Amino acid sequence: MNLLLNSIGTTSKYKDKKLVNPFIQLIPTIGREIRTMIHLIVALLFLSHLSPLFSGVHAGESGAPTAYELLQSYDFPVGLLPKGVTGYDLDEHTGKFNAYLNGSCSFALEGSYQLSYGSKISGRITRGKITKLSGISVKVLIMWLNIVEVRRNGENLEFSVGIASADFSIDNFLICPQCGCGLDCNSLPDEIRTNPSVSSI
Repeated sequence: MNLLLNSIGTTSKYKDKKLVNPFIQLIPTIGREIRTMIHLIVALLFLSHLSPLFSGVHAGESGAPTAYELLQSYDFPVGLLPKGVTGYDLDEHTGKFNAYLNGSCSFALEGSYQLSYGSKISGRITRGKITKLSGISVKVLIMWLNIVEVRRNGENLEFSVGIASADFSIDNFLICPQCGCGLDCNSLPDEIRTNPSVSSI
């Protein structure tokens, strides 16, 4: 009789074990899925928190400041950018920005300096200072040098190419230059004046 009871007990335990095991095996899987869902929710909340800080603006978008107005809000003149900026994006927390043109742009300034803008201009902007700048270069003698930093010092702007810097009066940048002819567009033929993608360089 004892042997029979022991046999029944063993069979019962075995059956219980077989019934319970599938549920035990599901617990780690359910735990992983819950953790994944929590991570996803946290990531979405984080991105929704950052989205107001990182704003993209296209030219003509109503209610949003233009790239030129944004420059002025950081104490820079509008003439740092040529006419024709199609849009920009700015991370208000870090100051990182990108400004976009339809294409590359070049012109002469003050009759001696030649400037070239890429289709994308990037950097980090704070009040009176632009650092880590890329997308703008100046021709000095026969060499093209990247302008990497712009600072406002009173009524002057200091442009740095890394190894050297030069100051210019802010009065030179109160008007936006035009691709191809800079600030002297009236002296050029009509076909160049009306086609800003044509470079005078």
